[in-house]
Amino acid sequence: MAADDSDAERTEPASAKRLEQAREEGDVPRSRELATFSVLMTAGAGLWLTGGALARKLTAMLSSGLALTRDQVYNPDVLITRIAQDIGGVMLACLPLAGAIMLVALASPLLIGGWLFSPKAFMPNFMKLNPMRGLANLVSTNALVELLKAVAKTIVVGAVAYVVVMSQKEAVFGLAVEPVRVGAAHLVDLLGMAFLLIVGGLGFVAAIDGPYQVWHYANKLKMTRQEVIQESKESDGNPQVKGKIRQLQREMAKRRMMANVPTADVVVTNPTHFAVALKYSEGQRGAPRVVAKGTDDVAAKIREIARENKVALLEAPALARALYKHTDIDDEIPEALYSAVAEVLAYVFQLRNYMKNGGFYPDRPNASKLPVPPEMDPFNPASQANPDTHNGAAQ
Repeated sequence: MAADDSDAERTEPASAKRLEQAREEGDVPRSRELATFSVLMTAGAGLWLTGGALARKLTAMLSSGLALTRDQVYNPDVLITRIAQDIGGVMLACLPLAGAIMLVALASPLLIGGWLFSPKAFMPNFMKLNPMRGLANLVSTNALVELLKAVAKTIVVGAVAYVVVMSQKEAVFGLAVEPVRVGAAHLVDLLGMAFLLIVGGLGFVAAIDGPYQVWHYANKLKMTRQEVIQESKESDGNPQVKGKIRQLQREMAKRRMMANVPTADVVVTNPTHFAVALKYSEGQRGAPRVVAKGTDDVAAKIREIARENKVALLEAPALARALYKHTDIDDEIPEALYSAVAEVLAYVFQLRNYMKNGGFYPDRPNASKLPVPPEMDPFNPASQANPDTHNGAAQ
């Protein structure tokens, strides 16, 4: 690892890809203290709730198992059958408690990290046999944390055990003079209470260890800014390459648009800042369409191509701005501009007929009197009050 990739510079949270890779390798946050606490608490609660009935059942089985008939003594087959029955009875008696413990043991990973099966985790890793790496782990922060947890568990268990014994000292000494059955039941109660209290103390350690393991895992997988950039390049492609592709796409779209200008019927201009080329073929369905549009340099190029191909040019600033604002390439014109565009096209078709057949020269439409709704013109104050006005433009 390069010097500039040191842990001190790992300031970026792990990406989704980094987390997925770690999970595929079997690396997820785990809290052994939380899992141990869950299993022990389940076992203690189960013994507390069912211990009496379980003890009576097992005692009865023990008494029955020690009473052998003549056939069982002299016939090995009968004895083996009896032993198998007794073992099955013991297992059946312990099944509810064992099932609850197993269920909690299987469900405890869901608390932190979730269930995980990773084939990569089963692959041999010879780096773990490196003695230098082992020595480094002995003096790592994680080793210090594990030491502190071990000390904390020892202190908690010792303190709870001391408090329980001292609080129940008279009862513990009194067990010696109680009848066997009563003393045994009393002893089970004392042990069960001590077990639950000790496990409850371990819950304090688990409550600290769980959030710490989540934080430690997130901190371990943090990335440097350079790693984030590199991963972004690998996942989404190099931004410079993508930018170049977008530039080429824009240039190709612009060339296609310019190729449509000679086919237009008229180019409406601002006169210098906007230019919109319109096309309408007689007999076609729908309204006239925008085949090219642009501002400034693009508008100048549209006008230049129109002149070279003898496409009519008409200065109508408000109409040009409205068409540019409310249409895209190959869109039909908005319904609100039908009347204005109809006057322009009527003039263009009359001019085309005059150039072909002669006659009277048509009157040029008065740009200031074309019926362009004020709210359609982006330069008109009325359009600022309702910027989303777009009546009938094809989307």
